[in-house]
Amino acid sequence: MTTPITTSELAKKVVNHEKTVILDVRNTDEFDSWKIEGGNVEVINEPYFNLLDGIDPVAEKLDKDQAVIVVCAKGGSSQMVAELLEEEGGFTNTYNLEGGMKAWSEHLEPVKIGDLKDGGSLYQFVRLGKGCLSYMVESDGEAAIIDTNRMIDIYEAFTKEKGVKIRTLIDTHLHADHISGGRALADKVDGTYYLPPKDATELTYDYKALEEGNDIVVGNTKVKVQPIHSPGHTIGSTSLIIDDEYLLTGDILFVKSIGRPDLAGKAEDWVGDLRNSLYKRYKELSEDLIVLPAHYSFAEELGKGGSVFARLGDLYQRNEGLQVDDEDVFRKMVTENLPPQPNAYQEIRETNTGKITPEDEKQREMEIGPNRCAVHG
Repeated sequence: MTTPITTSELAKKVVNHEKTVILDVRNTDEFDSWKIEGGNVEVINEPYFNLLDGIDPVAEKLDKDQAVIVVCAKGGSSQMVAELLEEEGGFTNTYNLEGGMKAWSEHLEPVKIGDLKDGGSLYQFVRLGKGCLSYMVESDGEAAIIDTNRMIDIYEAFTKEKGVKIRTLIDTHLHADHISGGRALADKVDGTYYLPPKDATELTYDYKALEEGNDIVVGNTKVKVQPIHSPGHTIGSTSLIIDDEYLLTGDILFVKSIGRPDLAGKAEDWVGDLRNSLYKRYKELSEDLIVLPAHYSFAEELGKGGSVFARLGDLYQRNEGLQVDDEDVFRKMVTENLPPQPNAYQEIRETNTGKITPEDEKQREMEIGPNRCAVHG
């Protein structure tokens, strides 16, 4: 009987850069669009229907002495292929990913970023299957969750384990690539939900304005969250400085790329805001701030333990999106050099404003696919 492997177990292998061999048996177009990636991950794609008559198409591509994790969309086809590898090929170290890519898309891997000056801690939740990054600031028994993902039970379980109560939920902007869990979690824990008011013009529910100059205090230890208006990805995009050490950039600045300005159909209008935020507002900040983005695009951005971060000054030296001196060249780059739109991004925006409330299964389908919030130089 093939051994199952959970998304949590696979995530540990990926973030710890363990040698991992994956046989993905989804159709090639699905695989090409979105796959499991990591610094030491080897992925082989062979569609399931090519293996119905036997494992010959992959027999010479796989090493019998190595562990092989078989993956499909939901975990059914991969189970059968894993059994074929064992029965026909003599493979003795095969695993089936429980729930397949559907489950992988929803896994959050918590990583501790560091201790705060007054006794609190900062955690990053890495959504390996989607490239989303969310954060938890905890201090003196209270917690704030920033850019919350849809799977709110994971944050609830983590804060319960840490013995802290969630009081504050913050979205740095109105998301278009994934469904925010901020409002739902705020309702569940009777917390306060913050959103930049310029992104809230179509909201159908109550919120508290996330505005520059209005610090948010977490716990009695006065961990300050200082919002900085940094439009460009959206007109309301707001960055957060935590403890004078960490800069949460939302979807404005990433480790290897910059934010795209077109997901509300306003690329030409917002490109100037994007440049101003990146080339002026951030330039006024300390180069020693640690940038913590809301997304990542490439496996090589995953550092020790799966964390994603970089020093602001270093990004001005090596991030190509921050080194375009000519404004016309910059404008062309961020309006013409764009990846495909995120899956169902219009529906996701409407869900995040409260205009529509899709069923859970529909929400999962809407989010399937890679992160596409970035412009790559």
